[in-house]
Amino acid sequence: MNGGFRKVVFFVLIISVAAAGYQYMIKPANKNLYETKERVQAKLDKLEEFEKASAAAEGLTKQLEQLQEAITFFESKLPPTSEIAKVLEQVTVIAQKQGLKPKTIRTLKKKNNSGYVEQPLKMGLVGDFNSFYSFLLELEKLPRIMKIRELTLDKEDKNEGKIEAEFIVSIFFQNKTS
Repeated sequence: MNGGFRKVVFFVLIISVAAAGYQYMIKPANKNLYETKERVQAKLDKLEEFEKASAAAEGLTKQLEQLQEAITFFESKLPPTSEIAKVLEQVTVIAQKQGLKPKTIRTLKKKNNSGYVEQPLKMGLVGDFNSFYSFLLELEKLPRIMKIRELTLDKEDKNEGKIEAEFIVSIFFQNKTS
């Protein structure tokens, strides 16, 4: 065997070992690496999705807390139904303090709603306009939720500056059943 032939055989042997190594070692390792990269990327995508969902959930939690605070605030403005007489007394005292004379005070039918009860009162007051305006301002300062509707003001013909006010004031209370 001459040296040239040995070199060719050695070269072919080296090439075949490299080809076999590539075929049986490097190619499967590359395939495994590619599949692992795909799995990792899929997990990263899911993690990103989860982070977005977590951020959205935090936002919803903050909104829920704000709504809960608002509900607590409004419930604090709604006295229990047992305080109807006390609130009626406060309204009457305010009217008398402002120099208004009660013409009529009549309770209307209660309206039960989910979470609250509305007790409308039909009131008629007589006095001067400034006193009535002061009465409305004092009502607004009460720590209660109230609504005035169907307000009519009539000027008295006999007394200059005197008015007759007819209106319905609705007072809201907690509903015990909710």
